[in-house]
Amino acid sequence: MNPMNLASIPSPAHGVLYLGPIPLRGYAFCIIIGVFVAVWFGNKRWIARGGQSGTVADIAVWAVPFGLVGGRLYHVITDYELYFSEGRDWVDAFKVWEGGLGIWGAIALGALGAWIGARRRGIPMPAYADAVAPGIAFAQAIGRWGNWFNQELYGRETHLPWALHITSSEGGRVPGYYHPTFLYESLWCVGVGLLVIWADRRFKLGHGRAFALYVAAYCVGRGWIEYMRVDDAHHILGLRLNDWTALLVFLLAVAYIVVSSKKRPGREAVVEPGVSDGPAKDTAAVEDAEAGAGTGADAAADAEGEEKAAPAEKS
Repeated sequence: MNPMNLASIPSPAHGVLYLGPIPLRGYAFCIIIGVFVAVWFGNKRWIARGGQSGTVADIAVWAVPFGLVGGRLYHVITDYELYFSEGRDWVDAFKVWEGGLGIWGAIALGALGAWIGARRRGIPMPAYADAVAPGIAFAQAIGRWGNWFNQELYGRETHLPWALHITSSEGGRVPGYYHPTFLYESLWCVGVGLLVIWADRRFKLGHGRAFALYVAAYCVGRGWIEYMRVDDAHHILGLRLNDWTALLVFLLAVAYIVVSSKKRPGREAVVEPGVSDGPAKDTAAVEDAEAGAGTGADAAADAEGEEKAAPAEKS
């Protein structure tokens, strides 16, 4: 061990374990756990908003496959030389378990899948997005540990106590001690999820603004974390492609929050037809009844006052 790194984060010796002939890959395992957490937590938030239990999972059946395909497409397109350059095997583009999911593509196509699922249920997509936003952030935090299993996407060399010890030399890796950018992003995503939960409770975010806040906050962290990474990437004007993507998406998310707040302030009263509009109608009926009772009481008081005033006039 390097004497400068008496304390460090060890890398797993293997990214896959075998249960008999069945391979259990750490990367895939982290993705699966992340999806479960996102659906579970999103379901709790959806119920709290007046939705029905199980709706989030039903829509996730559309969103998750679309998201996986989108994430892989973004990775393959932006790093095409890893699969289609000379000496490479294009079949590797389908080996998702070896790593390589771009969050930008995953969110974009995942949102398309969620829109399809929500439309089939007659549910407003912005309300659904607000409900699942913190869960997605927590899912990303868990999914990033898949990079640890694969010993990939680490940062520059460092001698900090929490340096990541890379031991593999495959794929051009150089064993040594590096910034654990997977850990930085994981912790950042936890913070993003907590921020969205707090802001949603404090400001009653609606119409997709909680989701937009998640996107904007994630982009801020992804920008500085991406700048630390040393893996090969395309550069534009000295910045990595993902940095430019994070900047553009951040600006779009902030613009959406500003415009949406002006055009559609407040939060949706009904998030799932047939479930939450029933109680809403009952509440309205109670309010009408109370208002009617108040009007009747006022009328009775007026009548009583007139009766008392009549004898006074006669005398």
